[in-house]
Amino acid sequence: MLQAQGYIEPAGPDEWLTTVSGETVSGSKPPRFTPEAIEQGLSALADRIKAVNRDFAAPFPVTEAIAFGGFLTGRARVQAAEVGVELVPRGTNADGTNSAVAQAVKRDFLRKLKGKSPVVSPRLYEEWMSSRTHRRLH
Repeated sequence: MLQAQGYIEPAGPDEWLTTVSGETVSGSKPPRFTPEAIEQGLSALADRIKAVNRDFAAPFPVTEAIAFGGFLTGRARVQAAEVGVELVPRGTNADGTNSAVAQAVKRDFLRKLKGKSPVVSPRLYEEWMSSRTHRRLH
């Protein structure tokens, strides 16, 4: 249906590209980062993760971090890399880890972990992230 409306076009077996019309309708932005910039951003994020894991005052250690996105395809320009980050509360008290307050604390922690880098987009890890093409950072 999307192809009939002119929003996507075939790019190979089981692959599709969004057309200019599809990008306009979806409000998407064209890829603007080079793979080199993404690699630098991922390297800096991996360094921040190592630092957080060494800091026992940090509220969470990072137990898993996987990056996925267009940077794995070898294209000349790509979107920011998505990074699934699994956080576990430090210490033995894990009560209330899914409360609204705990989730807000995790989001704030991810925002600080991201820093000012526009080339990486950390988010809470979900199981499906490991089933797609990805690269482990931690």
